[in-house]
Amino acid sequence: MICAWLALHVFAVWHLDAPASPVLALLCLIGLTWLSVGLFIVAHDAMHGAIVPGRPGINKGLGSLALLLFAGFSWRKLIVKHMAHHRHAGTDDDPDFSRGGPVSWYIDFVRTYFGWREFWVLGGSVILYALILGPRWAYVAFWAVPSILASMQLFVFGTWLPHRPDHDAFPDRHNARSTRFGRPLSLLTCFHFGGYHHEHHLYPSVPWWQLPSTRGKDER
Repeated sequence: MICAWLALHVFAVWHLDAPASPVLALLCLIGLTWLSVGLFIVAHDAMHGAIVPGRPGINKGLGSLALLLFAGFSWRKLIVKHMAHHRHAGTDDDPDFSRGGPVSWYIDFVRTYFGWREFWVLGGSVILYALILGPRWAYVAFWAVPSILASMQLFVFGTWLPHRPDHDAFPDRHNARSTRFGRPLSLLTCFHFGGYHHEHHLYPSVPWWQLPSTRGKDER
């Protein structure tokens, strides 16, 4: 995932001629948005020790790199808050939860994870890119725009739909539901993190690519 994102990122930022190839530019934006979602999912699975089981140092290294590439996020901040989310899902003690509508909830969601550290890391990165890219400085948008769109995609399919309280009843104390889009759409929207979100709360150490196999596991 990280290698795929880096390859497409380097192509789009350093080699793409967007005015001459607008369709290709759009495809790059779509691809980078999806892969940016994937970066966060890699970091998320690393928090649960699911990337390389039994090797916390490797999980932390891969997760930290994925978060840095995604939006300059802090591993330490996210892992603390994500574990709190699992302990208190769908309650006032859940850092990912809000009782507002989707827009205000998303704003709260961003404020929770995007602080001054992230501002300075991203700001410094953009300035550095602008200095290096020179006349191609505007192509840094192929990093910024996919990250923003990916944050919205992660929020809608990985937080709001699975945890909104004003929908159908939750199946158990995890206060989480699966969207049940079917495997292809589940993969495209959030790497199965939304389509099998309840299963993730039941089996948090299972990586995203194995989540479909956990459906109905307790019944087998």
